[in-house]
Amino acid sequence: MRAIRLHAFGPAENLRHERVPDPEPGPGQVRIAVAAAGVHLVDTALRSGKRLGPVPLPELPTVPGREVAGTVDALGEGVDPQWLGRRVVAHLGHAPGGYAELAVTGVERLHALPSGLSEDHAIAMIGTGRTTMGILRFTDLSPADTVLVLAAAGGIGNLLVQYARYRGATVVGAAGGPVKVEAVRALGADLVVDYTRDDWADRIRGKFGDRPLTLLFEGVGGDLGRTALGLLAPGGTHLSYGYAATGFSPEGQTAPSQEEQRRLGITSRSVLGKPMFDKVGGMENLRVLEDEAMALAAAGTLVPLVHHFPLADAARAHRALETRATLGKVVLVP
Repeated sequence: MRAIRLHAFGPAENLRHERVPDPEPGPGQVRIAVAAAGVHLVDTALRSGKRLGPVPLPELPTVPGREVAGTVDALGEGVDPQWLGRRVVAHLGHAPGGYAELAVTGVERLHALPSGLSEDHAIAMIGTGRTTMGILRFTDLSPADTVLVLAAAGGIGNLLVQYARYRGATVVGAAGGPVKVEAVRALGADLVVDYTRDDWADRIRGKFGDRPLTLLFEGVGGDLGRTALGLLAPGGTHLSYGYAATGFSPEGQTAPSQEEQRRLGITSRSVLGKPMFDKVGGMENLRVLEDEAMALAAAGTLVPLVHHFPLADAARAHRALETRATLGKVVLVP
């Protein structure tokens, strides 16, 4: 089969499109003929040699990627024969191997795909959608809310915009550049601003008032995150789930001090990692969030934005994701 392999940690150019032996499923495993493979910011960090939280650095050489969708084409010992030939999606957990034409995983990780759900949309929900459902556990959106989603055209951001609209909230989406602005507008946001313009925060104030937001979904950090904090109303909530503007440096997080929170009258929480695991009763229960995300996609409530790259162009996909030049979830197609 053809696969992407990493022989040395470093830049995106280290990802090589190579021919490797076909993997074979062991006991309790299936092999998936991959139709779509997800690319995550975590993948870019691991490729460069940075360990993130519980995700270990892989042994080299490795085939990166932890999200795959396709058709089961081989079964290991003890697997129900009914899985053979079924369209499925799976999050591989800490085991890499997704950037390939064939991938192996445990049968317990599979989700069968309904006929109306495409493999690329399923990929967007199994990991990124799972995280989105975890973030939403920290709030109870209602028509009384005015919400700002930073990076609203991103993999998580576009799902948050759609879900907030589904719950009847007033939604402001902030995205970078005219293409992304138009994409967020098409999702139904009540106001879309271009955060590459100096007046983006003033546009929000001009439409809704000085500190109009009851909720800020913020996965960007840096100056954008700090500016957005100034738009939160007294009693508002800031949910931080990343710091994309500054790479993977914790210094990039927008984390107001307790004194700043008291002065502004807001609540700020960082929700990824242990807080999210605690919400669902432990990391072993993340499938609950996967089930929620998949159900919303199957019902058409959430229709993820997807940015496709050929498998052979994995290096280009990584560069685009790292420079925030992508729209929605990044997916490799073998």
